[in-house]
Amino acid sequence: MSGKTVLIADDDSAIRTVLSQALSRAGYAVRSTATAGALWRWVSEGQGDAVVTDVVLPDENAFDVIPRIKKLRPTLPVIVMSAKNTIMTAITAAERGAYDYLPKPFDLNALVQTVGRALEQSQKPAPSNGVSQSESLPIVGRSPAMQEIYRIIARLTQTDLTVMIVGESGTGKELVARALHDYGRRRKGPFVAVNMAAIPRELIESELFGHEKGAFTGATSRMAGRFEQAEGGTLFLDEIGDMPLEAQTRLLRVLQQGEYTTVGGNAPIKTNIRIITATHRDLRQLINQGSFREDLFYRLNVVPLRLPPLRERTEDIPDLVRHFLAQAVKEGLPRKELSREAIERMQAHRWPGNVRELENLLRRLVAIEIEDTISSPAIERELAAVPIQQAAESMDFSGSSLPEFMENYLSRYFAKFGTGLPPAGLYERILAEVEPALLRAVLAATAGNQLRAADLLGINRNTLRVKLRDRQVKVVRGLG
Repeated sequence: MSGKTVLIADDDSAIRTVLSQALSRAGYAVRSTATAGALWRWVSEGQGDAVVTDVVLPDENAFDVIPRIKKLRPTLPVIVMSAKNTIMTAITAAERGAYDYLPKPFDLNALVQTVGRALEQSQKPAPSNGVSQSESLPIVGRSPAMQEIYRIIARLTQTDLTVMIVGESGTGKELVARALHDYGRRRKGPFVAVNMAAIPRELIESELFGHEKGAFTGATSRMAGRFEQAEGGTLFLDEIGDMPLEAQTRLLRVLQQGEYTTVGGNAPIKTNIRIITATHRDLRQLINQGSFREDLFYRLNVVPLRLPPLRERTEDIPDLVRHFLAQAVKEGLPRKELSREAIERMQAHRWPGNVRELENLLRRLVAIEIEDTISSPAIERELAAVPIQQAAESMDFSGSSLPEFMENYLSRYFAKFGTGLPPAGLYERILAEVEPALLRAVLAATAGNQLRAADLLGINRNTLRVKLRDRQVKVVRGLG
């Protein structure tokens, strides 16, 4: 790549020196400046084969310069650096036509490699959809793990690729799906979210694809499904692992042919939507079990996006705390802050419920604490109120009671039929015996709090609600 020139713009002389040395060692000629004015002059004179620039410069914001650069020299790649590491920085960089965005501090080798890739291909201007940087940030965090998420989201907003978001409950999967929609090509269309776990299995096909009048008992009129409601926009299918096989077959047809039929209908309906899915389950395991179609998995998993649990990005907790406390004030709750010790105690917690658990904890503290500054003992008291992690670790099924129950149950089950085989459905029969008792025990351990019970069981809260309803387990109102 010798003979290529890289233009650097940063008001920090130390950063300019370090970047110049690294790029020079890689064989590039380098020109550096502290101002946007000098950078623009060089670009307008036809100098430089690539640009590396900070966002905030003394005389002008680089985001205002980049569109002019892309208009004058569309194939000139611009790499943006920024210490303001938010999702909007990444998205705005992509919208303005930047080749890539690197949060500060960054790895020098990574920057040199990015410059090399940028010079190997012509960068076309990225379309702008008019998102203002003043809009509220949908996702919070400046950790390296979240920076990578921001960069992926920024790239995906310029496409209609199918995305599968994977992450534990409470990590913010729907927030990411909304960001992909709100800052993408289809932002003027509807965003329709459907939770597979919250819909009775026998109604999922009708809910998704709609039904015709008389299609089944109770279908007294035609009903538009979620696909029809999302036309021209984005359909977000949460907890896709809970979709029954029949509906999976219909969904596969949509992805393959771009059309579907309503329940009870015959005429195919063309559809123009973007599909984003999410799950907290291991779909490959479900494939092995025969409960999820492998061909559908590969259709949905075009771009996998894993959201890290909060325990993997505890450095984001101070930002999240400030965000949720400010949000509480907007909702009319008292203004509070946390002591340094309180923040440290929160960073030491495992957060099995992830960001959702953190948000709920802060809401409780803002509502019940009298002092303006929430202390570490107050955090400790709330975290210890229902010690989910300790309860999960203390659950020991290695004793004889459960195996004995299973042995006795199976003995009675097979004895009823002598030498013949009993009817199919053993799995559901055993679940019907065991699951209600388990649900009642967990609800009792969590004082009826369904969110904590779902965390303890390792399932989605909506899945828990469906199980409680199907197993007819009574819940004490006001606790869950």
